Amino acid sequence: MWWETTITALLTLAIYTILVGDNPIFKFAEHLLLGLSIGYSLVVTVKSILIPQAIAPLGDGQWAALIPVILGSAMFLRVHPRLAPWSQIPLALLIGAGAGAAIPAMMQARVLKQTAATISGSGTVDGVIILLGVLVTLMYFVFTRRHTGAWGRAAVAGRYFMMIFFGATFAYTVMSRMALLIGRLEFLLSDWLGVI
Repeated sequence: MWWETTITALLTLAIYTILVGDNPIFKFAEHLLLGLSIGYSLVVTVKSILIPQAIAPLGDGQWAALIPVILGSAMFLRVHPRLAPWSQIPLALLIGAGAGAAIPAMMQARVLKQTAATISGSGTVDGVIILLGVLVTLMYFVFTRRHTGAWGRAAVAGRYFMMIFFGATFAYTVMSRMALLIGRLEFLLSDWLGVI
């Protein structure tokens, strides 16, 4: 158990060596991470998808499973310059199916529900501020009208709302990264060295 913790700690320190510049120790840890991730993903894909959903059905005589096998194999034709156009067929099917499934879900979750929540919360002070913020921010992005007069002042207010949003988002990102750093330092000082 101690050696596993030591290896983890040394790899953590190897990743942090990027703070002093690009170096072979960081590259080794980076390549090790990528290699392990790809290897793990490959094993999971073979065991959870390829064997139960392709090889096993074909072994049972379910020849319909041959269609996704052929389409999936055709995607590897992309590495051959002359046969690469054939890889666009499964790619087009994949993108089309993905877009068809994702667009209605995203429209429902990110547009309709958020619009309804913005309007329904207008009975409170917070709701009014949010509704005003949304409206003036949308007014900022109307470029078919000059930003002068009352419209211009509203557009400037929209720009301030966006600056507040970007600042809050950046602060959230920084704090989340600090939480990760604190977690790693706690691991190094407590679990590995045992000094705290």
